Amino acid sequence: QVQLVESGGGLVQAGGSLRLSCAGSGSMLSFFVMGWYRQAPGNQRELVATISSGGITNYADSVKGRFTISRDNAKNTVYLQMNSLKPEDTAAYYCNARTILNRSVSWGQGTQVTVSS
Repeated sequence: QVQLVESGGGLVQAGGSLRLSCAGSGSMLSFFVMGWYRQAPGNQRELVATISSGGITNYADSVKGRFTISRDNAKNTVYLQMNSLKPEDTAAYYCNARTILNRSVSWGQGTQVTVSS
C-alpha cells in the first residue's frame, strides 16, 4: 500500500516560487501516474499536473508555463516546482497516485500554499 507525504508549502508573495515534494513509501512511485491537485476553500479539488511512469507530463491551462512536475525515482519522490505564483494559486495542494487504469490508490494529507498580493 503506497503512502504519500507532501511538504514544501508555505506563504509566499505574488511572483515568488515554491517547490512541493511528495515522498512515497510502501511502494515505488514509478509504478504509478502521479498527480498534483489543489483545492481552494469553497471550490472543488482540481487537477494541477500529472506525470506518467515514462515521464509524460500534463498541466492545467492555468499553470502551464509556470509549474513543472517531475519525479526522482531514486528518491521515490515527486515534485511540483511553482514559479510566478499568483494569489489565485492559493490552495491546499495534494499528491495522488493512480494506476494506468486511472484508479486512485492513495492521497497525501495536503500542504497549504498561500500567495499574498
